[in-house]
Amino acid sequence: MPRVLTVVDPSAVDQRPGTADPAKTPVAHGPVNLTPVPTTKPTIPRLVVSPRSDAFRRRFYPQAGLRDWNDWRWQNRSRIRTIAELDRMLSLTDEERQAIEMHRGALPIGVTPYYASLLDPENATQSLRRTVIPVMGEYLRSRGEADDPLGEDAHSPVPGLVHRYPDRVLLLVTNFCSVYCRYCTRARMVGSVGERSIRKHDLEQAIDYIAGNPVIRDVLLSGGDPLSLDDERLEWILSRLRAIPHVEFIRIGSKQPVVQPQRVTPALVRILKRFHPLWMSLHFTHPDELTPEVAEACARLADAGIPLGSQTVLLKGVNDDIPTMKSLVQGLLRIRVRPYYLYQCDPISGSAHFRTTVQKGIDIIRGLRGHTTGYAVPTYVIDAPAGGGKIPVSPDYIVGREGDDLLLTNYDNGSYRYPDPQTEAAGCESA
Repeated sequence: MPRVLTVVDPSAVDQRPGTADPAKTPVAHGPVNLTPVPTTKPTIPRLVVSPRSDAFRRRFYPQAGLRDWNDWRWQNRSRIRTIAELDRMLSLTDEERQAIEMHRGALPIGVTPYYASLLDPENATQSLRRTVIPVMGEYLRSRGEADDPLGEDAHSPVPGLVHRYPDRVLLLVTNFCSVYCRYCTRARMVGSVGERSIRKHDLEQAIDYIAGNPVIRDVLLSGGDPLSLDDERLEWILSRLRAIPHVEFIRIGSKQPVVQPQRVTPALVRILKRFHPLWMSLHFTHPDELTPEVAEACARLADAGIPLGSQTVLLKGVNDDIPTMKSLVQGLLRIRVRPYYLYQCDPISGSAHFRTTVQKGIDIIRGLRGHTTGYAVPTYVIDAPAGGGKIPVSPDYIVGREGDDLLLTNYDNGSYRYPDPQTEAAGCESA
């Protein structure tokens, strides 16, 4: 069974006689055991470190101790951003190399050392690697694609705020992400202008807009990634929003617990607990992301009373088959994350190599419904172009009608009748 280090200081590394040196041990890419097993040396549990990421650290960052590795600021400072850095860790294909060299502008390469430890160094078709390493498909624009496919800019009354639905708004608090997903809906803006936070003046203007519109009861913080902000900036934003009487609850959309679980510190959790009701939507893509580190980060958030939901994007060649999706959603429930949305990939410019047919998504939902617990079945949605909002798409279990009976089919293709008179009085006898 894999050993998991519980870390307070570098001396917590297990150095038992006969233990193989992780630096000389090949990094495995099989399933990850989510059960933390403590070392024989007594320590105060803080952050777990899986053998896989520890071996990666020793091999590529021998100068960094476990204190460094578990410091989210170090993870940010040490992000892999150049071909030279990638060449140390991955065997880049000619296509990957060409795509990286051609890049200009927003959506740069950015991968935390922790997340890089999950990538297959040899296989360019590995699911996680495809989501963070550019390929030439990014430069091919297909019919219907756009830089702002959801029309967010047209629904932005003030900078950094999108008001599309009547009672809720999207507040973009930063354009920085620790890891840049190559299919990002906001590829036009994230990582641009020096990877900085949104200006405080713009945030104040957006918060004033919310305060001045009593119809707004729900605020979703996004970006970029809100949890990439430091504690002080995030606390300031949450305090300002919580002071608005008509804001009933706040949501945070983040991939940080997935790509940089070190960010979920006890200090961060203490801050978040002060602003209930607060919900969190986490961006999971593939079961390979369900590591011991991520399980611990989600446990801290869940233990703080924060409901956790997952928003997953359906991606061709990444998670577009039933076994992979079932493994993901069932694994999410084990770490107390409720599968919430399965998104059809947005038609951003250069996304054709990621987009499946809508029928593929419907087939996956049919393959989940009835074959696993209902809690594990997300709602499959298309975020309609030009600001139409989320539209649910699901298998059709209604076959037709026969008189006052509704004809139904179930998950295993059985046929059933349900009495469904066309009027409430139908079938009733008078007294």
